[in-house]
Parts: sequence; C-alpha cells; structure tokens
Amino acid sequence: MANAPSLDTQLTPLVGDARPLREWITTFHLASVVIDPYTNESSWILKTASRIMHQFADSAARVNFIVTATPAEAKQFLGPLATEFLTFTDPERVVVKQLGLAELPAFVFLRSDGTVPAAAEGWNPAAWREVANTIAETVAWSKPLIPQAGDPGAFKGTPALA
Repeated sequence: MANAPSLDTQLTPLVGDARPLREWITTFHLASVVIDPYTNESSWILKTASRIMHQFADSAARVNFIVTATPAEAKQFLGPLATEFLTFTDPERVVVKQLGLAELPAFVFLRSDGTVPAAAEGWNPAAWREVANTIAETVAWSKPLIPQAGDPGAFKGTPALA
C-alpha cells in the first residue's frame, strides 16, 4: 500500500505553475499513473493507462500522469498524451518517494482528504482493477474493463528509485 504524501509537496504540471498537493485535491481526487520514461515497462502500459484514464476523465477524479523526468523528456515520452491528460513532472522523484512506491509503472488513487486508499505497482491487471474499482466506488462512476483485449500480459515494474 502506498503512503499518503505531504500535502505541502509541490506538483509541477507541464502547463502552469507548481502548486502544493493540497491545492490539486481541493475539488477533485487524483487518479495518477506514475511512469518512468527511461524504461520499457512504462512504455508498455501507455495505451492501457490512457484507456483507463479516459474512463474516469469526466468523473470527480482528476486523471493524470506523473512522469519521473523533466518537462521536455515527459513531452517526448508521452507525445500527444502529454497534452491530452494533466501531466506532472517529478524528475527528483520526490512524489514517488513520498508515496513509498517501489516499482513503476504504478497506478495510485489519492483522495481529496489526502489519503491513498488504493495503489498498484508494476502491471498486475487484478491490482490495477482494484484501484479502478476503488476510484469508481468513490466517485460513483462506471468501472473500466481490466484487462481488456490488447492489454499487455502482467509484468513486474522497474525500481522506482533507480
């Protein structure tokens, strides 16, 4: 289980100014896919992550990527997804450390009260489904089908703090 990060932690979007986490969750929960653009494993999950994020895009969860890279590297890695979804950069892995993540990619649900009721590391469809189900129940939204045809087979993530 991931840890609740400090609400004073600065989240830096690709567009706009960095703001404390507490400001990002004032109105919406955060449904974050945390990725490392320097690994194949994070690239393997982009299509699936995008599909899941689209499912929750109009809900009371603010879907987003947290990319462990600079803004330029995040844009290069995500391509059009960088502007399609809210994207934060975490080149120093401050958020990753505070969440206590051991493997990336990860799928983390952060409620507006600052708690983390569900998280999954690596690509384990059953674990990602549990996170999605927790989000859906919290925001009274429909659940995405996980896994779906075309999703990759399960795989272990890469070290989050490498």
